[in-house]
Amino acid sequence: MNAIKILTAILVFYAAASFAQPRVELIADHLNHPWAVAFLPNDTALITERPGRLLQLDLATGRRMVINGTPEVDARGQGGLLDIELHPDFTNNRWVYFTWAGACERGNATHIGRGRLVGQTLHDFETLLVATPCVTSTKHFGSRLVFDADGFLYATIGERGERERAQDLNDHNGSVLRLNDDGSIPATNPFVGRDNAKPAIYSFGHRNPQGAAIHPHTGELWIHEHGPRGGDEINQLVAGGNFGWPDTTYGREYWGPEIGPDTLSGTLQPLYQWTPSIAPSGMAFYQAPNDRDHPWQSDLFIGALAKVHLAKLALSGDTITSEAQLLSERSRRIRAIEQGSDGRMYVLTDHADGELLAISPQN
Repeated sequence: MNAIKILTAILVFYAAASFAQPRVELIADHLNHPWAVAFLPNDTALITERPGRLLQLDLATGRRMVINGTPEVDARGQGGLLDIELHPDFTNNRWVYFTWAGACERGNATHIGRGRLVGQTLHDFETLLVATPCVTSTKHFGSRLVFDADGFLYATIGERGERERAQDLNDHNGSVLRLNDDGSIPATNPFVGRDNAKPAIYSFGHRNPQGAAIHPHTGELWIHEHGPRGGDEINQLVAGGNFGWPDTTYGREYWGPEIGPDTLSGTLQPLYQWTPSIAPSGMAFYQAPNDRDHPWQSDLFIGALAKVHLAKLALSGDTITSEAQLLSERSRRIRAIEQGSDGRMYVLTDHADGELLAISPQN
């Protein structure tokens, strides 16, 4: 058995048996398939709902308002209004960034755009990029956004369920894109100036990445992505890197046979993988306010849709040393996880009656 698989099995067994569950507070319910949350400076949060609504929620009172000016979405299957991210200088420029599944000439595509939040309306809304080619599919939109310390915007794009797209550099699908904050292409992107390659592509060979976070100590971007039947992966991004899908994977076809070898020359191995699949979505590193000692300091949190829990992964540098399963007793699909300014972790559950939960350690 591969060493990664052995380590994964040992860690899951050990942690699941020994970890104390957190305190849980219900902040809001009756959310319609919430997909992402972003915290504003005034103790309110913006929450996207997949059918297309954007809410502003007062975290103290529970009062909610609908924000106007959102884009028209294609809310079929896994599509709709998806991720949300604030500009690093949001306090001054008010830019809010979104991904969504939108109609285009031959079907639909993952879109990236932004608008200025003033009052209860998004103004000056503009589409920055459409992940082309458009396809007739209702799944694997990817769709996590994150800014790094240099102000670059990364967006994860799924291969739309058409696996060969992930190895085609002339196709945005199945890749991680890197943009400047205005949607232009950074001159330092790895495929700029290369024939038959989309210059926005930063890495490729991805299946359906639905989590992205900046490592708090190294500044590197980590993502995770869905495998097929097994082989969910955590990957540390490398500029120009080929992460192998579908030529190499720890997953199998849903009807049984292997898809490809576990390893393949010229492709990058995951830092960690789950077999069987947990269906990961959402991703956040915990950072204690003012760098205080904290039982979760630098831990990595990842939601599980299929296995209905929140995975808490302890790290030593870039090595995952243990895994615990939180919230499994609630039997709720975990779609997103973010740290709030109050130090608590906030979790969105993906249901027609979805919830926003706040969690913190028992001690």
